[in-house]
Amino acid sequence: MHISDVGHVDFLEKVHQMAKQPYIIVGLHFDQEVNLYKGKNYPIMNVHERTLSVLACRYVSEVVIGAPYAVTSDLLDHFKEPKRRGIFQLVDSGNNLTTDLIVKRIIKNRLEFEARNQKKEAKELAVLEAMKKKEEEAAQQKAGLKGPENYES
Repeated sequence: MHISDVGHVDFLEKVHQMAKQPYIIVGLHFDQEVNLYKGKNYPIMNVHERTLSVLACRYVSEVVIGAPYAVTSDLLDHFKEPKRRGIFQLVDSGNNLTTDLIVKRIIKNRLEFEARNQKKEAKELAVLEAMKKKEEEAAQQKAGLKGPENYES
């Protein structure tokens, strides 16, 4: 989980608003596990940074480091009591923005930025080249006017 992912924040806010006395526990996966499932560029922040980021969220009461990546029957057993008491609810954040989409947007914007700067650089180089050529022509013309062939004897 990354708090920079607005979908997570929306989800936590909705959960917080649903409870009279909210106590929200967020589970974070170890870096190696995220890396295994998401790929070599993940997680973007290490577990320490993610823990501090999540704890800084006003809706979070506690963080559990090393939460399992996959839901097991043992994990589901923890929900039996809330379900029995009628307080278990599934919550949809209503937001489809993910860390993957944010990363893709950053990469796309970077590529567009680099292409735009390459065009600007090419224009600037062309202007500098034209100025240099003009200066050289002016120097040659000036030298030609002052040369011995322009003097009458």
